[in-house]
Amino acid sequence: MLIRLLVCAAMGAARLLELAYSRRNIASAGPTTEGRWSRRTYPLMVALHTATILLTAVRGSSRPSWPFLVELFAVQPLRIWVIRTLGPRWNTRAAVPGSMSVETGGPYRFVRHPNYTVVAVELAALPLAFRLPGLALVASLANAALLSLRIPEEERLLERLPGYVDHFGHRPRFIPGLF
Repeated sequence: MLIRLLVCAAMGAARLLELAYSRRNIASAGPTTEGRWSRRTYPLMVALHTATILLTAVRGSSRPSWPFLVELFAVQPLRIWVIRTLGPRWNTRAAVPGSMSVETGGPYRFVRHPNYTVVAVELAALPLAFRLPGLALVASLANAALLSLRIPEEERLLERLPGYVDHFGHRPRFIPGLF
């Protein structure tokens, strides 16, 4: 039980730190454009992450599934790489600063949305690490539904930036070498 609570507390603390960092970045970015679906899905995404973490903390098994726990921690360096690569341009709202330059380094050399890849892994791996396959399935499906609304709109905003289409036109969205 202690491992489960520590892992969930760490995940919750990480999300809170990211929200604070995101707010600071948006406040200092100047004018930004945020799509209608991004605004609508954002509170649902926050609720999904919160519910997944809390339900795992409350209902998860005391005996972790070590392969899924390792997977959960294995994607954290990718999240850090994404955030460090984008720096002050990174935010949780899919808000695109008008003066933003297109990032083609770091994980963006390989895929368009590495942060969403990390989120997808986390929303499955956290509940699976504590033997909650039903929660993993529901969280993953809910995340996929929200992203199916959010990503196309976000990409339309990003396509307005010089160089975005040239760099990302043929890059996969989530996993290098897939499709």
